[in-house]
Amino acid sequence: MEADDVTIREQNFHSQVREYIICFLLFAVLYIVSYVIITRYRRKTDDHEDEDAVVNRISLYLCTFTLAVSGGAVFLLPFSIISNEILLSFPKNYYIQWLNGSLIHGLWNLVSLFSNLCLFVLMPFAYFFLESEGFAGSKKGIRARILETFVMLFLLALLILGMVWVASALIDNDAASMESLYDLWEFYLPYLYSCISLMGGLLLLMCTPVGLSRMFAVMGQLLVKPTILEDLDEQIYCIHLQEEALQRRLNGSYIRLGFTHQLTKELDSIRNMKNKLERRKQASGWEKNLLYPIVMLILLAGTTIAVLLVALNILYLLVDETAMPKGSTDRGGIGNTSLSTFGAVQAVLEIILMFYLMASSVVGFYSLRLFEGLTPRKDDTTMTTIIGCCVSILVLSSALPVMSRTLGITRFDLLGDFGRFNWLGNFYIVLSYNMLFAVVTTLCLVRKFTSAVREELLKALGLDKLQLSHSPTDPESGKLSANGHQKTL
Repeated sequence: MEADDVTIREQNFHSQVREYIICFLLFAVLYIVSYVIITRYRRKTDDHEDEDAVVNRISLYLCTFTLAVSGGAVFLLPFSIISNEILLSFPKNYYIQWLNGSLIHGLWNLVSLFSNLCLFVLMPFAYFFLESEGFAGSKKGIRARILETFVMLFLLALLILGMVWVASALIDNDAASMESLYDLWEFYLPYLYSCISLMGGLLLLMCTPVGLSRMFAVMGQLLVKPTILEDLDEQIYCIHLQEEALQRRLNGSYIRLGFTHQLTKELDSIRNMKNKLERRKQASGWEKNLLYPIVMLILLAGTTIAVLLVALNILYLLVDETAMPKGSTDRGGIGNTSLSTFGAVQAVLEIILMFYLMASSVVGFYSLRLFEGLTPRKDDTTMTTIIGCCVSILVLSSALPVMSRTLGITRFDLLGDFGRFNWLGNFYIVLSYNMLFAVVTTLCLVRKFTSAVREELLKALGLDKLQLSHSPTDPESGKLSANGHQKTL
């Protein structure tokens, strides 16, 4: 009997070690990818090792950690869904024994823990550490900046905890709930993270419909459009004349220094436009006439399927209370039953839709005027902007599993602390969320695909001069050019 107990303890120990190694390897891959992404956009600085360089490097490592956690939150639900289907298809396979419910639950708990850590500790520390200079009268240096950062963090913690305590007291003025607020670890932090997840869900609700309609324009910029009723040779010739004219003006000796900078920017813009036109001219026929329509049809199909799934989920919510999102704590539930009606095919479709919604939410986030200042630029993004981008992406990615389950994109139950959010059990909040998403997404798509018809109607009625539409206009005369491109010399 004792030998059996020792064997069981050894098996549990080895399984835990194996799970930690797998989690470490997955996180290491995400960390490397995140570091490459951030260094691609971070503004290049001098190699001189000084105090600011050390502070920037520490902030860079913290931002990389946060972005890696965001990537883990994005892959969390797809990884769980595909793991469930693999365990159903190969239940006795020796080579996938490491893929079990304990590993999946551990990943959900780690992502939840690290999300809280990054959101409430690491990112505020990185920002205050970057902006700190040390208290007045104290000796300047790293220690003084660290001391000021910790003081600011302490004051921020008191402010946030006090605001959450007051908000909870106003919303639920109950003696039991008031006493539970004193439990910092079991109630206070999960309640605070629940509020942040609700804000993230609302942010996704605002960004995703905008991003779904914006994705068509983004892919149109990345791909080569078909050349219909356009003379690319004429456009290239006109831009070539503009380039030569600007080059002659720059080579003249009578131009002031300030005006030279403006002409240089115009010349770079014209050269970029010339490169795009030459790329369109050199593109093959299948790339112009086949790839672009196929990609546009795929985007339209994905958006339509997402809206239809949300509409079906609204009907399920009205007739079946089991459609409400809920959490699960059963570690043995992974690999027992398929949560997809059509098996692995539907699971793959759900995963594709989740990645599509996440990409659309990021595109929509940077398309909003309120957050345009956070748009990263290659080799020219400050660390403060990178911190803002990492926090925003962390909030969006942490709310993605909750949004996917709330909208009915998947039936996979939320695990760990993601299933403990208070607002998930409110029927009216969940129903309103689904209806708002379906209505706003439909309106954004209708506005997107009817904009061309609306502009033609305004042009036919002679109202285009009132600037009611956003058509490309000629900068000098204010009239529409022949094919929407600038041809002024």
